[in-house]
Amino acid sequence: MKPMSDKLPFLPFALPEIGEEEIAEVVDTLRSGWVTTGPKTKRFEEDFTAFLGDASLHSMAVNSATAGLHLALEALGIGPGDEVITTTHTFTATAEVVRYLGADVVLVDIDPATLCIDVKAVESAITPRTKAVMPVHYGGLAADMTALLALTKKHGLKVVEDAAHALPTTCGGKLIGTLDSDVTVFSFYANKTITTGEGGMVVTRDPALAQRIKTMRLHGMSRDAFDRFTAKVPSWYYEIVAPGFKYNLTDIAAAMGLHQLKRLAAFQKRREEIAQQFNEAFAALPVITPPVPPAGDVHAWHLYVLRLGDDVKVGRDAFIERLYAAGIGCSVHYIPLHQQPYWRDRYGLTAASFPHSQKAYERMVSLPLYTRMTDDDVKRVVGAVRTALA
Repeated sequence: MKPMSDKLPFLPFALPEIGEEEIAEVVDTLRSGWVTTGPKTKRFEEDFTAFLGDASLHSMAVNSATAGLHLALEALGIGPGDEVITTTHTFTATAEVVRYLGADVVLVDIDPATLCIDVKAVESAITPRTKAVMPVHYGGLAADMTALLALTKKHGLKVVEDAAHALPTTCGGKLIGTLDSDVTVFSFYANKTITTGEGGMVVTRDPALAQRIKTMRLHGMSRDAFDRFTAKVPSWYYEIVAPGFKYNLTDIAAAMGLHQLKRLAAFQKRREEIAQQFNEAFAALPVITPPVPPAGDVHAWHLYVLRLGDDVKVGRDAFIERLYAAGIGCSVHYIPLHQQPYWRDRYGLTAASFPHSQKAYERMVSLPLYTRMTDDDVKRVVGAVRTALA
């Protein structure tokens, strides 16, 4: 279906903001001759740890957050016979990495207020086979990590945070990535709060986990290519100590990340400004605006997810069609996993088991929210939403 607006160009759902600094750094990388994992990836990892502000952390760049989640679970020893609990309201990557390792996924519902994983539902889902929990910080809002970490400590479970939406989110005044979970994984996909095109970062305090992740991200080699090729003495020798993966980030991608990270504070501020404009504009409409963080905490505002009220006459799908006809790009985050054929059929899932996720899915629309949006763009989205609701 083509947008019907002849006056204004189509406003996409998301666009990255790439500056001259990123472009110059990528060009410098291309000219350097070191285009795969090398000095700029190492700098990016060091800068990321510095950003988090905790020198005890290990930051390891990977080619996607999916790769990072897989590496995290593998390093924790998750395998056949184990269960990993996560939310049904996420992208399939969160769950599919569990199946890569032959373990089983246990899906639970969300808190209807925050749209993050319901900690009480997690507790009810724990069995003798449960080995780990993977919370998702939905849309840029932190899950209730205080309650979740207390629960997992009580039951001796590992925690891997899916923080694909959560840079620079805080929880209890602490940056996500610095909490007491075992591993945290961030995403730098094209529509995230910072981007390297494709990419991610795995963060842990545990040096043994860090060493395993570093080894497994590049074929299970005992030494990475950067170390071998920059040594001052011949160091061609390496050993394969495990059947690893090809999950390293390139210097071309890391070159972008170096400057995106420097701009993160400004990016978050602009995203928050846009979200606040939306919240004010939609306050009197029959919709549910996204939850805001507790006082003193930061929302990354990766997504702005609007939910239609129960008394709205237009259905969600028709609402999206009206926005698209007005030249406004939008999306839905997410079609829950219990609705997806693989997960539904493998585990015999029904919508009735996930009432909060199901209702949210049926009423939600993700509106454009990115730093390149102008105030006029924001007003245009607001006008289109009001018209579509009429």
